[in-house]
Amino acid sequence: MGRLIQIHIVAAVLLITMGACASQSRLSERQGMGPQPALPPPDTSLVPVINVVEAVGWSAGEMPVPASGLTVTAFARELDHPRWLYVLPNGDVLVAETNAPERPEDDKGIRARLVSHFQAKAGGGVPSANRITLLRDVDGDGEAEIREPFLTGLNSPFGMALVGDSLYIANTDAIVRVPYTTGAMRIDAAPTTVLQLPGGPLNHHWTKNIIASEDGTHLYVAIGSNSNAGEKGLDKEVDRAQVWEFDVRTGAHRVYATGLRNPVGMAWEPTSDVLWVAVNERDELGNDLVPDYMTGVKDGGFYGWPYSYFGSNIDQRVEPQRPDLVATATVPDYAFGAHTASLGLAYAGDNNLPAAFTHGMFIGQHGSWNRKPRSGYKVIYVPFTGAKPSGDPVDVLTGFVTDDGKAMGRPVGVAIGVRGGLLVADDVGNVVWRVTGAASQTRR
Repeated sequence: MGRLIQIHIVAAVLLITMGACASQSRLSERQGMGPQPALPPPDTSLVPVINVVEAVGWSAGEMPVPASGLTVTAFARELDHPRWLYVLPNGDVLVAETNAPERPEDDKGIRARLVSHFQAKAGGGVPSANRITLLRDVDGDGEAEIREPFLTGLNSPFGMALVGDSLYIANTDAIVRVPYTTGAMRIDAAPTTVLQLPGGPLNHHWTKNIIASEDGTHLYVAIGSNSNAGEKGLDKEVDRAQVWEFDVRTGAHRVYATGLRNPVGMAWEPTSDVLWVAVNERDELGNDLVPDYMTGVKDGGFYGWPYSYFGSNIDQRVEPQRPDLVATATVPDYAFGAHTASLGLAYAGDNNLPAAFTHGMFIGQHGSWNRKPRSGYKVIYVPFTGAKPSGDPVDVLTGFVTDDGKAMGRPVGVAIGVRGGLLVADDVGNVVWRVTGAASQTRR
């Protein structure tokens, strides 16, 4: 047994070394963005590009860098891996302090152990607090004076949605419901399960997000795949890589869209009432493939995964192929660049930022490990004209990673507060940041 462990260690070191020495990107990050991103030939080398940040957190006085004309402050510090945000109508902010559940089937083999090692190095190896915390800014100064454990004992919670007097929470394996009263600072009622979700001992992409329709009759549920590109067997992908529609009144659900490798952030574009989703695409096809993206989701639409990407571009690694499905694949609306890990998505709405940030989407880019140079690790904004993206992305918040690869923070969820600030969950820095216009810090 000892000899076998030594062989695994040597193999892992060799893979890390070879991956770290892999070639650099031939394209700029910007070339992989927009409605028509550059899609170079895939690079399916034995050892993928490995370029991992080392999580170190923020030192005293440090913070991300806002774009010109913007200001950033800490809304709340010293949280426990804050991943996702939800703003209640009274202005209270709910933050899911969460991480992956136990997944014994997702940690087998040298490659899986390497991925686990990389995740831990990048700040993703901490145990899940399994908690939703309430943050309240009493005096409107842009900082939460009150912090209370709002709901505990959950199972890797992520998405949240308030419908009437019911608060829905997406655990990693089920949507649960609890009663909510305006202004409540804690919920002690036991959650009621309303819909089982794909989970289990594999559960590769564990986050489950939800968003309510405007009339509150339906929830939309984002469910990620169980693998990178179907390599664990397509039988493991039943009910995965999809968006579901859940009828709050009847408890019934149906598949709304498929072929979405890892859909996470969701937001409504209000002029068209179209649901938009941010999707993480596949890895290990080289520095410049495949671009993550956002798209307006079509009811019944198929978006390619695992058989193809950005329409009919075939992923030759997947067996068996499905040319019949590929022929129907919808091309996403807007690419974010390869390996940006674009997770957070929020429509601009009524905010305190300059006029250039009033009609479009904010995106939290967590950053990934599979590109040289690194991409993501920032918050960006994509302007819209009417119901569609209409321009280049704009950096909103940067400076999360040092030049030598130390991650002081990594942005994830984004949301607009009731006082107009953009809130950003930083799960490595353990902070929720607040971005406003430079002269609008105390708007009520």
